[in-house]
Amino acid sequence: MKMKFKRYSFIFIILLISCSNKKFYNTTTILQRNYLRYFIKNKIKNLELKTPYDYSIKKASKKYSIDENLIKAIIKVESNFCINAVSKSNAIGLMQIKASTAGRDVYRLQNKIGQPTNDQLKNPTINIDIGTAYIRFIRNNYLFNIIDPKVLYYATIVSYVNGANTLLRIFDKNDNIAINKINKLNAEAFYQYIQKKHPNAQASRYLWKIKNVYNLIN
Repeated sequence: MKMKFKRYSFIFIILLISCSNKKFYNTTTILQRNYLRYFIKNKIKNLELKTPYDYSIKKASKKYSIDENLIKAIIKVESNFCINAVSKSNAIGLMQIKASTAGRDVYRLQNKIGQPTNDQLKNPTINIDIGTAYIRFIRNNYLFNIIDPKVLYYATIVSYVNGANTLLRIFDKNDNIAINKINKLNAEAFYQYIQKKHPNAQASRYLWKIKNVYNLIN
């Protein structure tokens, strides 16, 4: 398994490098070129199938019915498995949780008052539980009528980084109509639509990164 994983990682690097030697004419390939350094800098070989947080990831995965490799991919991209990571916008820990938004939403879901503290969010087990619960919150409250599992997977990633409301508004102001429009797209069409139409470039970049990291782990 480990040899196979390393072989695919090497192939992925070669493919990225070969792309980087070509001329780029569209947004998607420019994003790929810009993030070639991201994967090399963070060393794909460090994307181990086992992590120090596997028990917490597996527990949260079962508790909230979320793919554990998706959790790993989000952690890799968000914090590179650094428990003390803090962003400029005060997103904290492994899954880069903002206490006042995702943290508060999860607390409401769990019938708790207030929001998690910064110290709590730096605790790997708590951070992973809240981050995974937030993924479930997004799916249950905004994306539950998306039929295609792969489209749901892409929509979940985009919503995690930039909000489900923003995602749905790209398609229509009415949530039900937006979901119906999404359900008319296959996974590749939805992916390309996000790359071209999402108003926040961060979302399209994030989707591209998570997709590639997830494919390496899976």
